[in-house]
Amino acid sequence: MLILAVESSGKPVSVAVYGSQGKLLGQYFQNTGFSHSRTLLVLVDSLLKNLDLQLSDIGLIAVSNGPGSFTGVRIGVSAVKGLAWGADLPVCGVSALEAMVYQVLKPPGDHILISPVMDARRDQVYNALFEWRDDSLHRLCNDRAVSIEELAKDINDRNMPCILVGDGVKVCENAGSMSGCIIMPEPIRYQTAYGVALAAVNKDPISATDLEPVYLRPSQAERIKAGSK
Repeated sequence: MLILAVESSGKPVSVAVYGSQGKLLGQYFQNTGFSHSRTLLVLVDSLLKNLDLQLSDIGLIAVSNGPGSFTGVRIGVSAVKGLAWGADLPVCGVSALEAMVYQVLKPPGDHILISPVMDARRDQVYNALFEWRDDSLHRLCNDRAVSIEELAKDINDRNMPCILVGDGVKVCENAGSMSGCIIMPEPIRYQTAYGVALAAVNKDPISATDLEPVYLRPSQAERIKAGSK
């Protein structure tokens, strides 16, 4: 089965086709800041054409459905719903944070903490913690919006080597409170559609009707509206 994966939860946008035998057939990645509504479906169409594939060749469409940019997540989920409805395909929504962990190569040894971080603004990051243990990945907490200070304390209290990945790395570096963490280099730092495909492999598919975005905080518009009451 071929998986078409979509990632648009942050500033970068990417699409990928992943094969059932663990092979990445192709991926397009763009980090220019252009609107995802302008680029996402163009990338999907171009990738499928260059791989000599039709949407009917795809068995599953996977998408990062949050957390992340409200606009980016909404665009990705809406695009996947439209593609899946038109082709009568199942879908899979995965955590953008979990997807980033899958694209990091397994470190040597056990008890390695991996902390994906996405800039959530307002001195917070979207985060979850994962640990390599017994040659498999274990989730240690739910996706959350947390202050950098709280995250630093959580990581330090666990007393394990920690790898930071994600577009929130710069925010953490600037805060200076997680200087002991290993920082992933830029080519594998950002969330990608490849990670989304890997995260979707062992999850149950759902119908496009059931796919929903996952927001950990109310949008700015909702906060403004609530404040005006």
